[in-house]
Amino acid sequence: MSVRVRVPMRQALSAAMRARDKVAVSALRAALAALDNAEAVPLDAAAPAAGALEAAPVGAGATEVARRELTEREVQAVLRAEVAERLAAAGQLTAPAHAGRAERLRAEAEVLLRFLDGGRPVSG
Repeated sequence: MSVRVRVPMRQALSAAMRARDKVAVSALRAALAALDNAEAVPLDAAAPAAGALEAAPVGAGATEVARRELTEREVQAVLRAEVAERLAAAGQLTAPAHAGRAERLRAEAEVLLRFLDGGRPVSG
């Protein structure tokens, strides 16, 4: 995956953990997990073809499949989706009892916006 985004995000996560910034830690962990999930190989690509047991791969790592490499555009799309998801959820929390949760979601979106190209806002 692009180190241009992942390395600064991991550094920011470490700093947020030291600072006990729960909002930033939550947002960064979720975004890094989303990027990890996006790099996963589709299940059908990793599935062995049907055949005899004797033809099955053996040994440690014999069935391992390399993870996908995300392009910079794909990384930015995943981050935009994470930001948009938080902003959409915050927009749906209109009851006064949910004001704190909505504000936290907006704050998480702000944390992630720093890692988008130019930090430009996302519609959603």
